[in-house]
Amino acid sequence: MTLHITRIHPAAQLPSYAHPGDAGMDVCACERVVLAPMSRALVPTGLQIALPPGTEAQIRPRSGNAFKHGVTVLNTPGTIDEGYRGEVKILLANLGAETFVVEPGMRVAQMVVAPVLRVNIEEAATLDATARGESGFGSTGV
Repeated sequence: MTLHITRIHPAAQLPSYAHPGDAGMDVCACERVVLAPMSRALVPTGLQIALPPGTEAQIRPRSGNAFKHGVTVLNTPGTIDEGYRGEVKILLANLGAETFVVEPGMRVAQMVVAPVLRVNIEEAATLDATARGESGFGSTGV
């Protein structure tokens, strides 16, 4: 399977897998962005992608940035649909106590390309019963 990518910014870097077997590719920023504590910003990557048919790209946080700095992808996972051809931008949020500076070339997120299952919608008067039923939001303990 091939992911076609176009660089639209001179500082753009192609996504890459850090290790064999990794699910996510590291995605880098192409511009400097300053994130004050409790702020958010769209971080440009300088990339446009053409996903293979029947796939999506999921944008996920990098665990190191989340743990060390409190910086995460705000709408995680962010979804890029197969028909989107605009610039890939990463919505970062700084939940930490210190200002976080994104520099060009910095790894800011992971991108996972995954298959999409499309379903037919059918309204039903009732749903089948299950052992779990309507239990949710902590029903198995905290």
